[in-house]
Amino acid sequence: MTLRIPDRVVLFDYGEVISHGPSAADRAELLQLAAVHADAFWPEYWRDRGLLDQGRIDAAEYWGRMGRRLGATWPPSRIHALWVADFRSWLSVNGEVFDVLHELHEGGTRLALLSNAGFDYGSYFRYGPMARFFERFFVSAELDLVKPDPAIYRHVLGELGITADRALFVDNKEENVAGAESVGIAGHVFVTADGLREFLASHAVA
Repeated sequence: MTLRIPDRVVLFDYGEVISHGPSAADRAELLQLAAVHADAFWPEYWRDRGLLDQGRIDAAEYWGRMGRRLGATWPPSRIHALWVADFRSWLSVNGEVFDVLHELHEGGTRLALLSNAGFDYGSYFRYGPMARFFERFFVSAELDLVKPDPAIYRHVLGELGITADRALFVDNKEENVAGAESVGIAGHVFVTADGLREFLASHAVA
């Protein structure tokens, strides 16, 4: 099967759209490495994530800040282990969505990735197996902009050389889709691969 949307560029979010979120085993590994209770760990995990995604802090500072707030003394080797476990937890992809990407690519549809992510994900996006599907990668840390700021969508449109009506955007977060729609991009809130396929098919040609 091939999906062809020749007159649009489809922009995909990465986390919890193309990728799965951290599994129960991934979360357990992080908690074991951190040696703190889950009720304390997870609020701190998300507290500075926006700064990390915007490129205002790097991974070492992110984990160091978290450790200090938790009252944990993590040596550099433990911080590295936490980073590895966290990074790895976001690498598992949704096979059904990956197949959709393949179909779009095979049909000649232009694809770009727009992800709120730290600098460290840039190489994975650009040099991993899915890189062949995308013509451009927009990583928030590299832009000093994060979704749902309308400026990030305008930047992407400008870089791709298209107007808003030539783009489609897929993200699992309603606020990020709303940000895209605020500049005139048609959006889809991802829930399932079937729902995604239905949305894309409504814009496809035979």
